[in-house]
Amino acid sequence: MKIAEYLSKAKHLCPSLPYGKGGFYLLCLMIFVFLLLPIFIIIPISFSSAKYLQFPPQGFSLQWYHEYFSDRVWISATLLSLRVAAITMVLATILGTMASLALVRGRFRGKGLIHAFLLSPMIIPVIIIAISVYLFFSKLRLIGTGLGLVLAHTILALPFVVVNVSATLKGFDETLERAAMSLGANRFQALMKITFPLIRPGIISGALFAFVTSFDEVVIAIFISGAYAVTLPKQMWDGIRISINPTIAAVSSLLICFSVALMLMIEVLRSRMVRPKKQKPAESEMAA
Repeated sequence: MKIAEYLSKAKHLCPSLPYGKGGFYLLCLMIFVFLLLPIFIIIPISFSSAKYLQFPPQGFSLQWYHEYFSDRVWISATLLSLRVAAITMVLATILGTMASLALVRGRFRGKGLIHAFLLSPMIIPVIIIAISVYLFFSKLRLIGTGLGLVLAHTILALPFVVVNVSATLKGFDETLERAAMSLGANRFQALMKITFPLIRPGIISGALFAFVTSFDEVVIAIFISGAYAVTLPKQMWDGIRISINPTIAAVSSLLICFSVALMLMIEVLRSRMVRPKKQKPAESEMAA
């Protein structure tokens, strides 16, 4: 939901504030500034000419971005994170879409329990999941492997796909499928040519969430990365512990821009999902 929609729903709080509506928007502005202030600090530090983290920076330099792109350790960790996140996105999207179809349209006992189980990684603290995965994967010798990271990240990313695809399926008009099958299409053809194209924004949105979840994950990576499967967040964690330098600020700035771009893509997809729902009442009024 957009921020503007939250603000419009919270207007009833304005009279209780000291300065009414103006005080409400001032409070919101102060909250946003407080949340975004670290971003406005870390980005200037990444362009600093100093040899250590310093704010405000004494001079302008791109040396720390050059240090990042010329360091094999950082680039290797970045490529591994991209590979793991991409594979995790594919696995979580396939499994989450199939699970959503079964949960939304299926009629069987224990559906609510299965739904809660699939969403449990969003509720259970990540540290508990990390310890459990470490104890289980150590017996399977998956510690320090890319496969172990993919499997562990898929556990965390799956609920985001289930939530997005299930929400899209609940707003889907099943009469379109029945109309296609009445014209000669079987259930599989109706699913591939009617259902999937219409719920595609929800699938892509869930896939992007799965990618971001895997790419930014650090707690599980600390436990199972080992010495041979170090992801970018794990490398940043090690860099903070061992030697703090503005290279971490440069990497953080790049990750901020990357995350903002993905969130904008998700918002565009969400708006495309909402637009057809707003057009349906208008079409029905015209037909009447």
